[in-house]
Amino acid sequence: MLNLRKSDERGIADHGWLKSYHSFSFANYYDPKFMGWGNLRVINEDRINPDQGFGEHGHREMEIISYVLSGELAHQDSLGNIKSIPSGDVQRMSAGTGVTHSEFNHSEKQTHFLQIWIEPKLKVIAPHYEQKTFSEKDKDGRLKLIVSSDGDDGSVKVNADVCLYAGLFNDDQQAALLIDPCRKVYVHVVRGAITVNDVILSGGDALMMSEEREVIVSNGQNAEVLVFDLKAN
Repeated sequence: MLNLRKSDERGIADHGWLKSYHSFSFANYYDPKFMGWGNLRVINEDRINPDQGFGEHGHREMEIISYVLSGELAHQDSLGNIKSIPSGDVQRMSAGTGVTHSEFNHSEKQTHFLQIWIEPKLKVIAPHYEQKTFSEKDKDGRLKLIVSSDGDDGSVKVNADVCLYAGLFNDDQQAALLIDPCRKVYVHVVRGAITVNDVILSGGDALMMSEEREVIVSNGQNAEVLVFDLKAN
């Protein structure tokens, strides 16, 4: 079963310094039909203006992934981490029993990134932080595992039942991924255009999949895509 969600169907929040597109219900955007998909709870596409950002705030019992598309994000948290997250980096923060952090764009250019929340597998654990770089070569013409529950293949290890793949596709490049039909899949197109299981998607579009056995991506036009293999709940 395939369900297409177009980019312009998402919720929008424009705060001046921040423009955010919400794939699922978040903050003041609420749609009971889009509360998440499997154990995926949030995908926000955020653009932060120069010298702006999120002040110190708290999280708990959630796995939070930042995927920077362009620009740079400055992170500081109550665990003592002071990090810069450039384009190509994947950051994971396990909020666990509680953590506070801030995120700022200290550069002269806009920072564009995805904020992703996934429900944790285990609760009441200590908060934790991890960050890794995945180059364009790592993702070129393939679905590269970047986040998983066991840290397989050099991926970021997350406290959640999920495998997250990222790929860059152009022209005749294609890839296939076998899926347990008892699980759910969420495909998010970051940029460009691509065909997924015979459905044409463009930047910001998503394809929600259930009871499928394979994900096939092809016909990319300067495309960057994320594929989530998720617990069905």
